[in-house]
Amino acid sequence: MTEALTDKGWRLPEPALLAGIALAALAAPFLMPGLVTQLAFFWLMVVLAQSWDMLGGQMGYNSFGSIVFFGIGCYACAVVQRDSGLPYFEALALGIGVAGIAALLFAFLSGAVLLGIRGHYFAIATLGLGIAAGEIAAGWDYVGAGSGMAMPLYPGALGGRELFFYFLLFAIAALCFLTLRAIYRTRFGLALNAIRDDEDKAEAMGLQTTRIKTAAWAISAFFLGLAGAVTGNMLGFIDPRDVAFSGATFGVWMVLMAILGGKGTLWGPVIGAAIFHFTKELFWAYLLGWQRVALGLLIVVIVLFFPQGIMGFLAARRSGARA
Repeated sequence: MTEALTDKGWRLPEPALLAGIALAALAAPFLMPGLVTQLAFFWLMVVLAQSWDMLGGQMGYNSFGSIVFFGIGCYACAVVQRDSGLPYFEALALGIGVAGIAALLFAFLSGAVLLGIRGHYFAIATLGLGIAAGEIAAGWDYVGAGSGMAMPLYPGALGGRELFFYFLLFAIAALCFLTLRAIYRTRFGLALNAIRDDEDKAEAMGLQTTRIKTAAWAISAFFLGLAGAVTGNMLGFIDPRDVAFSGATFGVWMVLMAILGGKGTLWGPVIGAAIFHFTKELFWAYLLGWQRVALGLLIVVIVLFFPQGIMGFLAARRSGARA
């Protein structure tokens, strides 16, 4: 039987696990109608964490600027919806497709330059890329400059908007998970791990590491672009610094969630996204005025006590028990 959560030794029947998650996801907005928006953001967090982990976990390239692809997705979709003249749903569908492709193309172009850099230099370069993108958007009148862009109003029935975007983000999260799951089981997935373990040896063995890194960068960017397109519409407004290229929130959170769950694993980012998001929501609900302090302390706890993530912690406990 196929098994899940085997990255570090913890095993559960995968088909049953996936079916259970799917059923829970389909039922959740009807069982908790007052929390539909928060649940939709959870699926966004899953996409952010998994997309980042493809680089930072599976390939070992810690990017602090992946938020740039999210922002490109936000603006690409918004421009299509504004200028296409199509009805809402047709414009949204076209905009989401354009957003994913625009992020993917930018990843190919930027990857040719950035992915030749390694280690801390790569991390710093990507951080600068995200900051620069936010400043460019804030000064570009075509996309609203610092005033941002207002998204078209959802034309559906009252109360249907939240459900619509919930299921849309769930679909993107499911597509992202299943795609990465399939990729990690191929030779391409093994090549990513070889680059992470020792890139020089991988090159000596004949792997075309630059092409592999660029392809992974583009796949990650594609899903971030899709997520950005939907998030901009769900929020109803795109601000260049606080939404589209918000490195201080979405940009940092995607890294933390992958670390919390366990870098370089399939299920780690999903677990990390669940724990981080719902903990964050509790802070915002019950620690009004102190929620950012509590969130900062949570970040410190993650870095100090879970450097290998929850999956790594469980694997270490299991290895100790066996010994």
